Amino acid sequence: MAFASLRRLAGAALILAAFAPAAGAADAPQPDRTVDMAKVLQPGVLPDLTIGDPNGVAVVEYASLTCPHCAVFSKETLPELKKEYIDAGKVRYIFREFSRNTLDVAGFVLARCLGDDKALAADELLFAGQDKWAFVDKPLEPLIAAMRPTGMNKEQATRCLNDKKLAEGVVAIAKRANDEIKLSGTPTFVIDGKVYGGELTFDQLKAILDPLVKK
Repeated sequence: MAFASLRRLAGAALILAAFAPAAGAADAPQPDRTVDMAKVLQPGVLPDLTIGDPNGVAVVEYASLTCPHCAVFSKETLPELKKEYIDAGKVRYIFREFSRNTLDVAGFVLARCLGDDKALAADELLFAGQDKWAFVDKPLEPLIAAMRPTGMNKEQATRCLNDKKLAEGVVAIAKRANDEIKLSGTPTFVIDGKVYGGELTFDQLKAILDPLVKK
């Protein structure tokens, strides 16, 4: 093959490479449906558990404490999201409790009982130790034990678990999610009015968020 032809092929390859997606880049997943984001962001019965700049792109996660996929997201993906988007002021992360069973309600009540400013950290603690309390025959005692690093003792936990008003507030969050976004499983994310069911990887989140934070 002539040298000139080789040069033309090399030039074409460089042009194609320039437009090729970066290695490891993920495509943004298709949403399940769309919703009114302004309505989703309206205050509920209990204050939202949120971190990040209030002016950042809102990322709402609905999660269950007994959901293994939610625990994986909390342990593996959320730290990356914090580092690259939340701490950088690009994203406002909102965690909403979606109770699938009475054990979820109990865990969320214990976390909320510490105070709304400490509840999200307590939920992350429970996700981190999920295997020690969520899938055992008698989970209540291990659940209470999992809260000990927060300073909560058994007497305080028992008092919190008898807080009917707080429990009703936690249950109301799930009911609202069912009514507003027809949530069918956890985790579920709502970003820019789009509903994504199932665990999202960091690369998928990045593909969704980058066009929004660069607007």
